[in-house]
Amino acid sequence: MNLFRHRCRPVLGLSALVLLIAAAGCSSADDSAPTAVPSPGANATKLCRNLDKALPSRVDGESRHDPEPASALTAGWGGSAIILRCGVTRPPKMTDPKVPEGADPDAVAGEVNGVGWLMEKRDGGGNRFTTANRLVYVEVTVPEGSDDSAALIDLAPAIKKAIPEGIAD
Repeated sequence: MNLFRHRCRPVLGLSALVLLIAAAGCSSADDSAPTAVPSPGANATKLCRNLDKALPSRVDGESRHDPEPASALTAGWGGSAIILRCGVTRPPKMTDPKVPEGADPDAVAGEVNGVGWLMEKRDGGGNRFTTANRLVYVEVTVPEGSDDSAALIDLAPAIKKAIPEGIAD
């Protein structure tokens, strides 16, 4: 009976180790929290769906890998590195008349390939860009260390094609 018990222990230990390795392999350290899906009105949702169809398969050299939960209003490249959300609300820094342009070092306006953007530094590093002068606000977050301009250059053709110029509601 002792012989049987000694033979089972390594098998049980091995089974537990295989289970632990399998569980660790299923979760990764770079998984992030689910991406918040915007809830715009019907017209904005239609434009966002058109944008989703026009988005490139690669941005800043990263392959498209959409975040969870799956939605035509969100897209991602490089895992959760670069995230696009379409139909977001207007950022407060874009509308605050008390803040003269250029007074806030954490919010800068600019244009890349015909698309206007408000750039805001994120608390955790990286930048958040929100389109300006388009019928729908599109937000793009880029992590620290990534090439912001490459991401915006890659996204500009799709945004110009799918989201007309104008003032968002």
